Amino acid sequence: MTASDGPGISVVLVTPDTYGTIKRTVDCLKAQTVKERLELVIVALSGRELGLNPEDLEGFHGFQVVRQGEIASYGGGLAAGVRSASAPIVVFSEDHVFPIPQWAEALIESHKNEWAAVGPVVYNANPESSIGLADILIGYSEWLFPQDCGEREHLPGHNSSYKHHILLEYGQDLEKMLEAESVLHWDLVSKGYKLYLEPEAKLYHLNFGVLTPFLKNHIYMGRMFAAARCQSWPKIRRISYALGSLLIPLVRFYRITSNYSGSLGLLKSKPQVFPILASGLIASAIGEMAGYLCGAGDSKQKTFEYHFHRDLHVKKES
Repeated sequence: MTASDGPGISVVLVTPDTYGTIKRTVDCLKAQTVKERLELVIVALSGRELGLNPEDLEGFHGFQVVRQGEIASYGGGLAAGVRSASAPIVVFSEDHVFPIPQWAEALIESHKNEWAAVGPVVYNANPESSIGLADILIGYSEWLFPQDCGEREHLPGHNSSYKHHILLEYGQDLEKMLEAESVLHWDLVSKGYKLYLEPEAKLYHLNFGVLTPFLKNHIYMGRMFAAARCQSWPKIRRISYALGSLLIPLVRFYRITSNYSGSLGLLKSKPQVFPILASGLIASAIGEMAGYLCGAGDSKQKTFEYHFHRDLHVKKES
């Protein structure tokens, strides 16, 4: 495919305010080996001046700005980007995620196969932080480097790629499916689609490094996930899962150490991470219990508030 044939992949980036918020990620996109095949779709959620100089985006296949307006839903922003994208593949990225130069090329090549979705392997962008280590183990242990390629039941949320037409099949439900992408992935698998982890598509993820926002975010994320998961469940099933939430910290700790072969080694080398990890898992379980019993509440808005400007919630540790 040449540049004149259309973009090979559309990268959706959401900003709550200005271009400066996503500039560091865009700089990584400008370093891609297939930069000329990338369409950049910037979803602006604010009526403020974006502060974008078009000359800064020269060399991409193209770019567009989608003005979504004042909303407080990350899934809504992603859905708006999907509907505006023009490439056959759509990938999500974030202001605190930094792909290596071969990332986009690896995704495009992998999508030549039957996969409905292809996900990346994740590296820790702030490994010096004990809180950051706990955060990435909770959120990404299943896809942390090193990982073998292969078919998976779900992929990294907010950082995976999809065949565009498959996402569009969700119509008006796309927004809610993108709020908690694990639910989307399980739904795709239930429909017979296949998901794939591509080890050559690598990125660095910046994690929370301050305890209070780390705990709050996991409460809100847990609640939003549970609410999205149980939308069509009968009341008795919701109650049973809420009671089962008491076991979630133990179950997830087992999965973390099983998913990622380096987890135990990392934890043994930094024993101070154990209580932080435990507190994060408990916070997530509290959120899930609330989600099963009471629904999403304001968790969409709260996770939205913590989603951006991750650098404000990071500190270096000695």
